[in-house]
Amino acid sequence: MRYVRVHDGVFVSKSTKDMERAQAAFHKKEIQAREGATAMAEYKAAGNAERAKTERLRALRLAKETAEREAAAKAPSPAAKPKGAAKKKR
Repeated sequence: MRYVRVHDGVFVSKSTKDMERAQAAFHKKEIQAREGATAMAEYKAAGNAERAKTERLRALRLAKETAEREAAAKAPSPAAKPKGAAKKKR
């Protein structure tokens, strides 16, 4: 039996098993908190990488579309068919 002093000065008896169980629970929660922080950091890093990739791909797509529009504007328009010249009657 161990006696532990509580905040208001009252001594409470606790068995060694209870103390070990409490310490194990404390350490388990500590480990979970560390793993949670690591997982959150990995989650945020993955999100940032995805946003950066999306931004890069969007810039490439917009550049390609702009180049295609400019090429289409510079290209000569297709020759118009003469009206009525190629009609065949049966």
